[in-house]
Amino acid sequence: YAYTRWAGLSAYVLHGQMEIDNNLVENAVRPLAIGRKNYLFAGSHNAAEMTAAMYSFMASCKKNNINEFEWLKDVFERIQSINHKSLYQLLPSNWKEYRPT
Repeated sequence: YAYTRWAGLSAYVLHGQMEIDNNLVENAVRPLAIGRKNYLFAGSHNAAEMTAAMYSFMASCKKNNINEFEWLKDVFERIQSINHKSLYQLLPSNWKEYRPT
């Protein structure tokens, strides 16, 4: 078994930047897997879709180094008064640029 997979098994020894395990990746993916399991018990299909959307927004906030609570608070405060054509300004990827100071 090991002999036929020797190239893959020894790759981390030949390349110093490679890790022997994938714990970092597993830890990064774990919240998504837990969320996916929780969608089964959301109550309805619409509730599961909204939960998935919130997970996506929070992941986008993390990707853009934005405090999720500050972003969500600002969105709730501004969403009623903003023009529908300007809603893109509230997306986490654009929020810092269009955030009022």
